[in-house]
Amino acid sequence: MVKHHQILIIGGGTAGIMVAAQMLKKNPKTDIGLLEPANTHYYQPAWTLVGANTYDYDKTARSMASVMPSGVNWIKEFADKFDPKNNKVTTKDGNEFTYDYLVVCPGLRMAPELVDGLIEAMDKGVVCSNYTDPNHTWDVLKNFKGGTALFTQPTTPIKCGGAPQKIMYLAEDYFVKSGVRSKTDVVFATAGSVIFGVKPIAKTLMEVIDRKDINLRFHHKLVAVDGDKQIAWYELAKDVTAGGCVVMSGDNEGLSLDESIQYNYKDVKVTKEGNRFGIHFDMMHLAPPQAAPKFIADSELSNDAGWLTVSDKTMQHTAFSNVFGLGDVAQLPTAKTGAAIRKQVPVVVGNILHLISNNSLAKKEYDGYSSCPLVTGYGKMVLAEFVYGSKFQPDPKLKQFPLMISDSSKEHWRLWILKKYLLPYLYWNKMMKGIEV
Repeated sequence: MVKHHQILIIGGGTAGIMVAAQMLKKNPKTDIGLLEPANTHYYQPAWTLVGANTYDYDKTARSMASVMPSGVNWIKEFADKFDPKNNKVTTKDGNEFTYDYLVVCPGLRMAPELVDGLIEAMDKGVVCSNYTDPNHTWDVLKNFKGGTALFTQPTTPIKCGGAPQKIMYLAEDYFVKSGVRSKTDVVFATAGSVIFGVKPIAKTLMEVIDRKDINLRFHHKLVAVDGDKQIAWYELAKDVTAGGCVVMSGDNEGLSLDESIQYNYKDVKVTKEGNRFGIHFDMMHLAPPQAAPKFIADSELSNDAGWLTVSDKTMQHTAFSNVFGLGDVAQLPTAKTGAAIRKQVPVVVGNILHLISNNSLAKKEYDGYSSCPLVTGYGKMVLAEFVYGSKFQPDPKLKQFPLMISDSSKEHWRLWILKKYLLPYLYWNKMMKGIEV
């Protein structure tokens, strides 16, 4: 079977549904086909709250049929192969779809295979992840009796770079409530060299780290997880011998502490084997490594790392002018968040409609805006908003919302209300319906 659509969209996540909905709002006659095999659409930003038992998982799910804009031809198949020179996409079922314009936004995939032992350890016992099973995260927190609570993230790009921290701040709060905090060391191990790449936000988060007495371990590259022995193995991404010595565990009497690797040191059990350091944990939450979907990585639309190559400003593919990409799959120097998609969609829609009518791109450009609602405890939040270059830049549109505060780089209960109630409402009732917010 070969079928032609004026616009073909790959992916029915946040980006795909928003592009289709906004396109039809601006031009109801647009002929749109959307390839998406899933029956369920999730509001994933709330999974952080699910993991801390302050949001109901079932409320994050709606049927794909209920969010699919009317007027879209929903093709319930997996995209498999691209032939961009001939404007053609083939599905796993062998059907062919041709297009005038292609919008590629299938999201990314979890890639636990990139860390040894992680497939076996994931979402079992005391190893949990809000990215894959937030209900299990809550079981782990609820049953935690003290010891080392390790929070960590991979070296790959991930959805919402702040999420591995948010659950740590909520968990620490919960440990206080459940009475186990006094016998617990909370450790955050990250491959990065700072807590957050945007300076005003990092300043606030370091105050949170101090207040919550959390041990930060920088330059830690997660390479293996031993679920049975409860050890997370790391290699140090920084030469530890160059700047003197680094204290990794209590048996290094008299050695100096390198603050760029260890901040607020806690003597948790660490085993050294070769160039690897194994942090022993009593519970671990992690963001698994993430990667582009294989059918994107294997196509001529991607770069060597597998991500879709598009212009930073126009979202147009770097090699094929009638192909556009956005969302988590796109190779863009900004954070992969729903907030980024909110700003990318109007650029893609505007450009395609302008190409159809005038054979040229529109003037509207994407400035790299993304935001990370950093929950710092129950009832507290910081809103990290930034553009390309990690420059703190609050969105003037958000400033008009009721509840917003003048400086979103500081913790506030109003921002928590925004995260828990206002953003999900906006998502389902405005963004999914093609209304620009």
